[in-house]
Amino acid sequence: MVKSLKIHGPLDLRIEDYPVDNLKPNQVEIKIAIGGICGTDLHYYKHGGFGQIKLREPMILGHEVSGFISKIGSNVKNLSIGQLVSVSPSRPCNKCNFCLNGNQIQCINMKFYGSAMPFPHIQGAFREILIVEDYQCVSADGLSSEEAAMAEPLAVCLHAIKQAEKIFGQKVLITGSGPIGTLCVAAARRAGAEEIIVTDISTNALTFSDSVGADKVINVLEENDKLKNYQSNKGYFDIAIECSGSAQGISDAINCLKPKGTMIQLGLGGDVLIPLVSVTTKELNLRGSFRFHSEFELAVNMMKKKLIDVNPLITHKIDFKDATDGFELAMNNNKKSMKVQLAF
Repeated sequence: MVKSLKIHGPLDLRIEDYPVDNLKPNQVEIKIAIGGICGTDLHYYKHGGFGQIKLREPMILGHEVSGFISKIGSNVKNLSIGQLVSVSPSRPCNKCNFCLNGNQIQCINMKFYGSAMPFPHIQGAFREILIVEDYQCVSADGLSSEEAAMAEPLAVCLHAIKQAEKIFGQKVLITGSGPIGTLCVAAARRAGAEEIIVTDISTNALTFSDSVGADKVINVLEENDKLKNYQSNKGYFDIAIECSGSAQGISDAINCLKPKGTMIQLGLGGDVLIPLVSVTTKELNLRGSFRFHSEFELAVNMMKKKLIDVNPLITHKIDFKDATDGFELAMNNNKKSMKVQLAF
């Protein structure tokens, strides 16, 4: 048995024993080093779920993890004991029609760590020892364990940039400056966006977007008039990446897009009303962006090549046994937190 971090309901987080699976020939045993607290984890912690997705049984949280290999299965050839790896939480079945057509993100039988979408729920990766498939492991040689655990959120953002298709030379609005919004700034800058403007309701959050390359940041609570300037003459931006999941963020993105513009909906805040008249009359392209698959290895390699630096976002590291303190810290912008990680 090993220690794990399990959510039982809103604000009911417990450290509990959990059995370690038997190691199969194509699997690897990982001693978890770092686990990043994600916005989805916070939704489970605060509300017991998000939108129509609710906890129906206790569930281990966590899907942003790195760790060191402690055992390898008999068929594993490309990994070694002691190696630091980023662990992809994406485990498609590779048998359903979506997988066979190269769309693993929509896998009917996806086993994504820490997800209450299916029932029984898919247990997460916040545990001291984790058995994974060898294909989930991407060598993180040259990275710190903290950086290696940032591969998952960076992959989310790289997939969003991919959904936008053409971003080179475009004017981009990013609504929401949490870890995902901030990483989207770095990814869009790397992809060649001409201009990037970021909005949020937290001045602290916006300082991080400013530090990774935003051209301008706007606190929509304090200076909403500055955003309205971008809504005149039918809009200003070619692309909006909506990371807040809020009705206001979605409305701002749609109102600031120019005709024929594209909005990438990345934030998951539950079902909200959207200004459909503007979507229709401006003939906007509305696209969802959900998780990732192939982008995970790319995220690790971009960090290894120093193409994207995630270190400015990592603000706190909390002992795993004090996880509740870490979750409370992650929710408290007054503590100047951005990405809070748990140390195992």
